[in-house]
This record gives sequence, structure tokens and C-alpha cells, in this order.
Amino acid sequence: MLTTKYILCHGSGNRFLMLDAVREPALERLAEHPELVARLCREVGRTDGLLLTVRVGEEYGMRMMNTDGSEAEMCGNGIRCVARQAQEYVGQSDRFDLFSGGKRHAIRREEPIFGSIPTYCVAIGISLSTPDFVPSMGRKEGFVGEVIEALDPTLKFTYLNLGNPHLVAAVDRIDLERLSALGEKVKSLQELLPHGTNVSFYRPLGNQRIYTATYERGVGLTASCGTAMTACSTAASLLGYCRHDEPITVLNSGGRVRCLSMRSDEGLITTLSGNATYEGEGEMALDLERESYELIGDLRPYDDERAEYDLFLKTIQAEKL
Repeated sequence: MLTTKYILCHGSGNRFLMLDAVREPALERLAEHPELVARLCREVGRTDGLLLTVRVGEEYGMRMMNTDGSEAEMCGNGIRCVARQAQEYVGQSDRFDLFSGGKRHAIRREEPIFGSIPTYCVAIGISLSTPDFVPSMGRKEGFVGEVIEALDPTLKFTYLNLGNPHLVAAVDRIDLERLSALGEKVKSLQELLPHGTNVSFYRPLGNQRIYTATYERGVGLTASCGTAMTACSTAASLLGYCRHDEPITVLNSGGRVRCLSMRSDEGLITTLSGNATYEGEGEMALDLERESYELIGDLRPYDDERAEYDLFLKTIQAEKL
């Protein structure tokens, strides 16, 4: 039996259960117990995933499990929360690196997006190529603004690899039922998408602003997905809806972030800046062998942080189109 502290947190409304595997390395074994992970996500705060802050050699990183217990390669909202927890290990530095899915990501603490809300920026390298997407179409890269007949004969998708896969399409109206149907349909396209993919719609609003919604692989429709917002911003820049090298305001049902898509000698890099909010903390006892857990005492809420984020949401309601 392992007793540990847990934190309920969120990035842009994308809610997580976060555990510190730097302090308790045995917690990394949770990745071997997907059914327990799924129960924890479902029963402890009804979260969108489980985050582990981990040690990677002499540095630090993130492991993220979806609500079905599968492990995600990257999570743009989650890594901001992990950055906040990891900062107690890296010290006062406002710039440090975190690993996720075997990739190094530059992290920067920024001025709050609103009030005193803790705000972090992550730089995400983006590829247009993949070893397993569209082989039947005769190429492995450059799939920007094109129709995938098997998925939808009218939408024009852009494929982006951010460590995890994304298909995103510009639309005039966000239709969540249609988005959910596409996310489910992906599961039946094993020959085309053997590892699945996240699917997003984004609506260009003009003046470097977009609104996004995502069906997240392994989760379903979510209030927010950080890598999806990053992917949509990048696609919008590639297709001319937004401009490279200028900040893009990204809205979704969970809040607002800022992205910046850049072309560099290393390829496409897009930064994602947004909140890392703690909702509360508590203790639990975990028995990995029996795949069971028990909460110890009550959750201690972070009322001030919750209230400040609620106020932030109220200030942007008029922007949610």
C-alpha cells in the first residue's frame, strides 16, 4: 500500500488528476494498470486524464494517461500543470525543459494571462510526416487542407504530428455531433489510421483568433485539448487563416490560450501559453497489486484559484462564438 498526495488541476478546463512520481517513483507503475487508471479518472474528480510528474535522468518530465488507461505521447494542457509541479524541483528558474513521449520541450513561466493565474508556455515541435498515415494515398507527408474521402467527403483536413497525431479541419460552424461522429468513425479506419488520431474543428474568427473543439483519442469530446489547440493554430497559419510569427488567440469551451506558430531551421514550432490551475489536493492510498485505492480524508479545495479562473471565464464569455 502506497500513500501519496494527489492534486486536481486543469489547463484551459482540461481537468487532470496529478501525482508526483519524482517523490514516489513507484507511482510510474500505474502505467501498467490501465483499469485502475481509468477508475481513478472516473471516480476521483471525473477528470480527463491522469498526469505523472517523473524524473528523466537528471531532468524531469510528464507521463499522461487517458481516461481509458492508454498512455498519450503528449498533452499540451497537462504539461503546463506538470511544469508548475516540477518547478519546485528545478528551483526559481522560469525557463527549463520537460520531457514527454521521449521528446524534450522548452518550458517558460510567463506573466499571468489574467489576475494572478499561474501561466506557462510550452514549445512544441510539429511534423507534417508520419510513418503510418495515408500510406494508401501514396505519400507520408504534406497532407495540408485536403479531403479524406473515407472520413468525410467535404471537409478539408490537415494532418499534424505533435508527438501525438491530429487531424484538424476549418469549419464555418462548430457542430459537436458531427465532430463526435468523426471521432468515432476513426476507430473503424484501422487500415488508414492504425494508431487512431485526435480530430478537431476550428472556426477562424479573423484578426488572429480561432475557436476550437476536439474529439480526443482515448477520451472523447473534451472541454479543451492543448495539443489540438496548437495543431489548429498551426493549420490555420499554414492555410492563411492566421499569420505565422504573430500571436493567435485560441478560444474553446474551457477557456482561452495563446499560440504562436513559427517556421524555423528545425521545422515548424508552435508555442502554447495558458493557465495551470490547482483546484484542490488530498491524499490517497494505492494498492497496485490489488488495483485498488482509498481516499484519505477530504479534498482541500483551492478556493481562491477556482474563483479567479471562474472570473476569467466570465470575462471571455462574449468571445465564445
